Amino acid sequence: MKVLVLNGPNLNFLGIREPNVYGKDTYDDLCELIQNYCSKENIEVEIFQSNHEGVLVDKIQQAYFDKVDGIVINPGAYTHTSIALLDAVKSVNIKTVEVHISDLKQREDFRQISYVGMACVKRYTGLGFLGYIEAIKFLQDN
Repeated sequence: MKVLVLNGPNLNFLGIREPNVYGKDTYDDLCELIQNYCSKENIEVEIFQSNHEGVLVDKIQQAYFDKVDGIVINPGAYTHTSIALLDAVKSVNIKTVEVHISDLKQREDFRQISYVGMACVKRYTGLGFLGYIEAIKFLQDN
């Protein structure tokens, strides 16, 4: 199985950015957790982060040519603004699971809409870093 884990803007600042919301663990800690799980499960994984919408679109499109079996995406703030990411996910026809570290239901009103989620088969929110593992497990089972 081949999985692409995509992280949007500001996720590279985990552990620095609003630790009361996102926790004190770092982006490197997140990557290590994902890599360790995938290694144990014999899953080929690529983890990628960008603060730029177009770069994320390019990565989603490349997943089609790379024959990726599933995408786990935390679009960050692009969740609530990016029709471009929605269209990219729809265009590649790859099972995609949306993940958010914090519980969006408990956040600001503008965070209640997920454009990207409209093309996703599942969503995990508020589970911290474990949401990524749950998303990968879901892709394994489906």
